[in-house]
Amino acid sequence: MKIEVKCSCGEGNCPEWAIVELQGVVEVQPEYQNQLQNLEIGRLCRPSSQEIYTFTVGYHELTGSKVPLKKPLLVLKKVKPSDTENSKSAGVELDVIGVIRHRILFKTRPKALISKAQPTVKERASASASAALNQ
Repeated sequence: MKIEVKCSCGEGNCPEWAIVELQGVVEVQPEYQNQLQNLEIGRLCRPSSQEIYTFTVGYHELTGSKVPLKKPLLVLKKVKPSDTENSKSAGVELDVIGVIRHRILFKTRPKALISKAQPTVKERASASASAALNQ
Protein backbone atom coordinates (compact mmCIF):
# COMPACT_ATOMS: atom_id res chain seq x y z
CA MET A 1 0.00 0.00 0.00
CA LYS A 2 1.25 3.43 -0.93
CA ILE A 3 1.21 6.15 1.74
CA GLU A 4 1.88 9.65 0.46
CA VAL A 5 2.76 12.41 2.94
CA LYS A 6 2.64 15.99 1.73
CA CYS A 7 3.04 19.37 3.40
CA SER A 8 0.73 22.08 2.04
CA CYS A 9 2.04 24.78 4.39
CA GLY A 10 5.44 25.06 2.72
CA GLU A 11 9.00 24.16 3.68
CA GLY A 12 9.67 25.07 7.32
CA ASN A 13 6.34 26.90 7.72
CA CYS A 14 4.31 24.21 9.48
CA PRO A 15 2.69 25.37 12.73
CA GLU A 16 4.49 24.40 15.94
CA TRP A 17 2.52 22.17 18.30
CA ALA A 18 3.44 20.90 21.76
CA ILE A 19 2.51 17.88 23.86
CA VAL A 20 1.14 18.54 27.35
CA GLU A 21 2.29 15.70 29.62
CA LEU A 22 0.59 15.25 32.99
CA GLN A 23 1.35 12.74 35.73
CA GLY A 24 -1.70 10.86 36.98
CA VAL A 25 -5.22 10.68 35.62
CA VAL A 26 -7.61 13.40 34.47
CA GLU A 27 -11.09 12.17 35.36
CA VAL A 28 -14.12 13.47 33.48
CA GLN A 29 -17.37 14.10 35.31
CA PRO A 30 -20.18 11.74 34.21
CA GLU A 31 -22.26 14.49 32.56
CA TYR A 32 -19.36 15.27 30.16
CA GLN A 33 -18.42 11.64 29.42
CA ASN A 34 -19.84 11.68 25.87
CA GLN A 35 -18.62 15.21 25.04
CA LEU A 36 -14.82 14.90 25.22
CA GLN A 37 -14.19 16.62 21.88
CA ASN A 38 -13.27 20.31 22.48
CA LEU A 39 -13.78 19.90 26.25
CA GLU A 40 -11.89 22.63 28.11
CA ILE A 41 -10.23 21.17 31.19
CA GLY A 42 -8.10 24.09 32.32
CA ARG A 43 -6.01 27.12 31.44
CA LEU A 44 -2.40 26.90 30.22
CA CYS A 45 -0.32 30.05 30.79
CA ARG A 46 3.27 31.14 30.35
CA PRO A 47 3.51 33.99 32.84
CA SER A 48 7.04 35.13 31.99
CA SER A 49 9.59 34.95 29.22
CA GLN A 50 11.15 31.89 30.87
CA GLU A 51 10.25 28.36 29.86
CA ILE A 52 8.02 27.90 32.94
CA TYR A 53 4.32 27.15 32.38
CA THR A 54 1.33 27.01 34.72
CA PHE A 55 -1.74 24.86 34.15
CA THR A 56 -4.82 25.68 36.22
CA VAL A 57 -7.50 22.99 36.51
CA GLY A 58 -10.35 24.01 38.79
CA TYR A 59 -8.80 24.89 42.17
CA HIS A 60 -5.46 23.24 41.39
CA GLU A 61 -2.36 24.76 39.78
CA LEU A 62 0.47 22.79 38.22
CA THR A 63 3.90 24.17 37.32
CA GLY A 64 5.82 22.69 34.42
CA SER A 65 8.65 23.28 32.02
CA LYS A 66 9.25 23.05 28.27
CA VAL A 67 11.37 20.05 27.32
CA PRO A 68 12.63 19.34 23.77
CA LEU A 69 11.79 15.97 22.19
CA LYS A 70 14.67 13.77 21.02
CA LYS A 71 12.97 13.35 17.63
CA PRO A 72 10.26 15.66 16.27
CA LEU A 73 6.78 14.26 15.57
CA LEU A 74 4.38 15.15 12.76
CA VAL A 75 0.68 15.88 13.17
CA LEU A 76 -1.05 14.30 10.18
CA LYS A 77 -4.55 14.46 8.71
CA LYS A 78 -5.92 11.75 6.49
CA VAL A 79 -7.05 13.10 3.11
CA LYS A 80 -9.51 11.31 0.87
CA PRO A 81 -7.90 10.49 -2.50
CA SER A 82 -9.22 12.55 -5.41
CA ASP A 83 -11.50 10.92 -7.98
CA THR A 84 -9.28 11.92 -10.91
CA GLU A 85 -6.61 9.38 -9.95
CA ASN A 86 -6.92 5.69 -10.68
CA SER A 87 -8.92 4.35 -7.70
CA LYS A 88 -7.20 0.92 -7.82
CA SER A 89 -3.68 2.31 -7.41
CA ALA A 90 -4.67 5.09 -4.98
CA GLY A 91 -3.26 4.55 -1.50
CA VAL A 92 -3.58 6.56 1.65
CA GLU A 93 -2.70 10.25 1.47
CA LEU A 94 -1.67 12.16 4.60
CA ASP A 95 -1.33 15.92 4.93
CA VAL A 96 1.09 17.46 7.46
CA ILE A 97 -0.74 20.01 9.61
CA GLY A 98 1.86 20.55 12.31
CA VAL A 99 5.23 19.63 13.84
CA ILE A 100 5.79 18.75 17.50
CA ARG A 101 9.29 19.55 18.74
CA HIS A 102 8.64 20.16 22.46
CA ARG A 103 6.58 18.85 25.32
CA ILE A 104 5.37 20.75 28.35
CA LEU A 105 6.05 18.49 31.31
CA PHE A 106 4.14 18.81 34.59
CA LYS A 107 5.86 16.36 36.93
CA THR A 108 5.04 17.80 40.36
CA ARG A 109 1.92 17.52 42.48
CA PRO A 110 -0.68 20.26 42.02
CA LYS A 111 -0.77 23.22 44.41
CA ALA A 112 -4.16 23.97 45.97
CA LEU A 113 -5.34 27.49 45.19
CA ILE A 114 -7.83 27.42 48.08
CA SER A 115 -6.28 26.34 51.37
CA LYS A 116 -9.44 26.60 53.51
CA ALA A 117 -13.05 26.10 52.51
CA GLN A 118 -14.92 29.38 52.14
CA PRO A 119 -17.98 29.73 54.42
CA THR A 120 -21.33 29.50 52.71
CA VAL A 121 -23.77 32.41 52.56
CA LYS A 122 -25.86 30.97 55.44
CA GLU A 123 -22.78 30.57 57.66
CA ARG A 124 -21.70 34.18 56.97
CA ALA A 125 -25.21 35.51 57.67
CA SER A 126 -25.48 33.61 60.96
CA ALA A 127 -21.97 34.73 61.99
CA SER A 128 -22.77 38.40 61.30
CA ALA A 129 -26.14 38.09 63.11
CA SER A 130 -24.54 36.56 66.18
CA ALA A 131 -21.86 39.28 66.16
CA ALA A 132 -24.59 41.96 66.02
CA LEU A 133 -26.38 40.37 68.98
CA ASN A 134 -23.20 40.27 71.08
CA GLN A 135 -22.66 44.02 70.69
